[in-house]
Amino acid sequence: MAGPLEGIRIVELGVWVAGPAAGGILADWGADVIKIEPPTGDPARTFGRIMGIEGDGSPPFEMDNRGKRSIVLDITTEQGRATALELLGAADVFLTNVRVGALRRMGLDFATVAAGNPRLVYGLITGYGQSGPDADRAAYDVAAFWARAGLAHLLTRPGQAPPFQRGGMGDHAAGMTLAAAVCAALVARTRTGEGQLVSTSLYRQGAYTVSFDLNTFLLTGHTIAIGDRETMGNPCMNNYVAADGRRFWLVGLEAGRHWPPLCRAVGRPEWLTDPRYETARSRAVHAVELIAELDEIFATRALDEWAEVFAAEPELFWAPINSVEDVVSDDQFHAAGGIVYVPDGDAAVPMVASPADFSGTPWAPRSAAPQLGEHTAEVLAELRASGT
Repeated sequence: MAGPLEGIRIVELGVWVAGPAAGGILADWGADVIKIEPPTGDPARTFGRIMGIEGDGSPPFEMDNRGKRSIVLDITTEQGRATALELLGAADVFLTNVRVGALRRMGLDFATVAAGNPRLVYGLITGYGQSGPDADRAAYDVAAFWARAGLAHLLTRPGQAPPFQRGGMGDHAAGMTLAAAVCAALVARTRTGEGQLVSTSLYRQGAYTVSFDLNTFLLTGHTIAIGDRETMGNPCMNNYVAADGRRFWLVGLEAGRHWPPLCRAVGRPEWLTDPRYETARSRAVHAVELIAELDEIFATRALDEWAEVFAAEPELFWAPINSVEDVVSDDQFHAAGGIVYVPDGDAAVPMVASPADFSGTPWAPRSAAPQLGEHTAEVLAELRASGT
């Protein structure tokens, strides 16, 4: 099961998460990804120590770098840069999230690299884009995606401090976007014979993530209110807590479709004709008291019991608010292909799957993340052989 990108060679000069995430997805899909690392290694190799994990393991690094080959090159030296350019001369794709100014100083910018390999697809992730006053400003996804693009603000209830982003959220979204853009450029190359620069930024990715809000403001000048569960205008689109303390979310977006089964499930069919609740507008007006009543009802049974009740109403949409442990133990997560088993010596290690499948060209992970420089000799030997 080689995957749809079998035969595509990618050179990655990526650090931390966003660039390596794009390379990791494409490696999952069958590409031969050669990861250039400095002698000290990709700093993401230290994530394990940062998170207090004993030993040398770095689970986030393993996720984003499985299936790749690692080569150590000191690209601050003339010889290292020359070798990198040789690799790029025979590659289909170059992936990087190094800042554009640094790439230019090293002679690895798009114009220079494309001159030596016009068929190369050059995939770039930046913090804030390629132009403007902050084009070369350093950025992690917490800065450009989470804070500056508006996500933190839109998830902060009035008067409270903003929540902290979980690791790699913006990076992984941007990595998936770049992987898609690279594939589109490879398709275009079959028509034109030419490569091109494709790019995304953490800032653009964040803005697209909250584009419901941004586009509403652009087109109308109005902002969408930040949700407060006690006063939600649509109480059928809200979270509640069961008697055992477990939380769940009702997703009754369509009033006519989802309100009647909810009334039946909670044993209040009379609400269908109650003037306070019979229309979506009246429910919004009386949202505080309706939510309070639902809180009292849901507090009478454990979530497993409510799950049985909800199952009898196919038009009642809901989901549990799962912990990490809940997700890993969820049969549906496994049935949906959420876990892959990555070969690692004589064993196989469970990891999270990248989120796309292909019926005609299925993929499977080929190997664990490489040790630093594990394939240096192998890749250089291939380079010498191709040059003879």
